[in-house]
Amino acid sequence: MLRERVSTDIFVFTSDLYAQVTAGVIATPAGAVVVDTLPFPSESKEVAEFVARQPPGKARYVILTHYHADHTYGAYLFPEAEVVAHMRCRYLLSTVGEQGLEAARAEAPELEEVELRLPDLTLDDGEMVLHVGGKTLRLLPLPGHSEDMVAVFVEEDRVLFASDLMMPVPTVIDGDLEAMRQSLQKVLELEPESIVQGHGEVILRGEVKEMVQRSLDYLDTIHNIVAETVAEGRRRETLLGVDIERCGLSRVALHGEAPRLHTANLLALYDRMRRNGRRTG
Repeated sequence: MLRERVSTDIFVFTSDLYAQVTAGVIATPAGAVVVDTLPFPSESKEVAEFVARQPPGKARYVILTHYHADHTYGAYLFPEAEVVAHMRCRYLLSTVGEQGLEAARAEAPELEEVELRLPDLTLDDGEMVLHVGGKTLRLLPLPGHSEDMVAVFVEEDRVLFASDLMMPVPTVIDGDLEAMRQSLQKVLELEPESIVQGHGEVILRGEVKEMVQRSLDYLDTIHNIVAETVAEGRRRETLLGVDIERCGLSRVALHGEAPRLHTANLLALYDRMRRNGRRTG
């Protein structure tokens, strides 16, 4: 598993086991803040062991950016920490999350020890600010990838943990395209110096605006393609031939998972537009 330092006391862990999903650790004298965890215990335990080696040797908070399994399954490894998330994340974890974990255990026996932890502290549509060991953490609701998405902005370092709002392939399969557009515009307004994506490499200073704009351009492109397909009454299957590179993104991203996610976006948008009877994402 890759571990890299984003600033003096901010670290990012990138999974080798699942789609380059990331978790973050903000080390402070008052305890660490963990931003998301990794799906498989073997890698989540590496993060927990790292936290135990940073004075004072414990996590103060675990922030779950959204309810998806690859970001939440390791929270049980930090029993001393308060878990923080959006209130919708709490609801979704307690319903579809529990069902999903039961199904996942049948496919992956290594998940048998995983226990879902529900948030202790929640925010709704407003911002939450945590002050921890000299760090100011702004928790910002930024939906689009999912309805419960929260990003974490570390003001002193100007590092944004954008979670799955920022990925090599923006995904709206479980979300809303227009909400993601609006959230990406808010990212530009924050002017972060670095962005930790939910999957993939950290976006460094000088690349932020370009990468956010690339996501916006991709969303516009797939929206227009699907809207035209629906308006002309073409079948859903015609979208299977729309190559990701035609839409401005690389097909090799995320260890080759990019085309699958791209196709899933197209099909989800098609179903949504047909269901709503209008050209919308």
